[in-house]
Amino acid sequence: MSVFPFSRPLACCLAASMALALPMSAALAQPSPGRQAASATQQALARQSCEGLRRAVAEDQKGAASGPLFLASYRVADPKQGAPLEPALAGAAFTYDNALAGIALLACGDAASARRIGDAVVRAMERDPNTADGRVRNAYRAGPMTEEKAALPGRWDAARNQWIADAYQVSTATGNVAWAALLLLNLNEAEPSPAYLAGARRLLGWIEQRTRARNAPDGYNGGWYGWDNAQRAQTWKSTEHNIDIAVAAAWAAKSAGGQAEAERQQARTALDFVNRMWNASEQRFNIGTKEDGVTIATDGSGLDAQLWPLLAAPEGSCPWMRGLDWVEKHHRFGEGYGFSRSPDGIWTEGSAQAAATLVARKGAAPEALWQLLASQRAGNGLYYATPSARISTGLAIGPDSAGADFFYYRWPHLGATAWIALAATGFNPFTGKTAATGATSPCPT
Repeated sequence: MSVFPFSRPLACCLAASMALALPMSAALAQPSPGRQAASATQQALARQSCEGLRRAVAEDQKGAASGPLFLASYRVADPKQGAPLEPALAGAAFTYDNALAGIALLACGDAASARRIGDAVVRAMERDPNTADGRVRNAYRAGPMTEEKAALPGRWDAARNQWIADAYQVSTATGNVAWAALLLLNLNEAEPSPAYLAGARRLLGWIEQRTRARNAPDGYNGGWYGWDNAQRAQTWKSTEHNIDIAVAAAWAAKSAGGQAEAERQQARTALDFVNRMWNASEQRFNIGTKEDGVTIATDGSGLDAQLWPLLAAPEGSCPWMRGLDWVEKHHRFGEGYGFSRSPDGIWTEGSAQAAATLVARKGAAPEALWQLLASQRAGNGLYYATPSARISTGLAIGPDSAGADFFYYRWPHLGATAWIALAATGFNPFTGKTAATGATSPCPT
């Protein structure tokens, strides 16, 4: 299937690299009267995942205790043993992972570290090495931002006498831009800052100017892919991207007050697309469109495309709650959940998203799910992307891919750790709020 809707960092970027020289069922089926008191396992997960994020900050800051900072998305559990990371991933700080980590650090009570990541996003927008249009890239070089321009990932290959970079990492996926905006909006919610709000609005402006669809169904395309001198538009549309945009734009409009009609309209456009992707006959979301931007992709399913609209919970979303039954039937794998329909393994990040959604919408997640997540903790404090050696997604990394080459591997992952922290603390990245104990669902049961 030549559909590429995703905004997550790629666990296998090597395929896109080249030289620049060109029992959860009961919980899903039965409503909870309100958020229950956290179990000992959930409380330990909250504490340990927050500790893992703080440890990542301490390791990646390299002695610089302040200033803009990006965190590496993957790191080996023990540098002295085990398989090394793919070279394309070593030292790469994916924007999506860092946005999540910044929001999770807020949930963990470490606003200072969260602001360092937010400041890195703002600086990356302002000091892109080649453009000045307000975008962020899919990834940057991990560590303190000490150079005049934002440093992109890559490495020098002495044997080939070439600089090696990754086409996806230097590209810009729409969902990643929206998540960067969500980080800045969460920071602004925690402590109002004109710079963060302005940064979020500039990111949303880039989305409007560069990815607004020119064909029906109206919405936002996937972004821009490739090297700077030859980037091409990604003309598919993603349910996941559009719910991100809808939430971020509505939030920015609310924060900006009366002078935000552009964001209000943007939120309506994106949410209308998400509504159109609701498959009422199957009671689930279609993943988006195919590459033509018109034909609805009905055969695949992405776990986050099913869960994020429920976690975001925009007005009128109560009918979508039936999508939890689809998740249970088609994404369940053991005590957790897989990325794709009929998955071949557990996706830790997505299983944490399921826990976060259940906490937000039903008041609690099952103990077995918390225990599964807890079992994925690595020695370095982060959590493995999957318990398996490798899991598939059914998606392609980009338009240069020969097939579905987007995989997750068993490496400690910043994004998985951040989602676990968000779920365990009950913090909703789409609202900037923690679910209150005893809160009831606004949807009729």
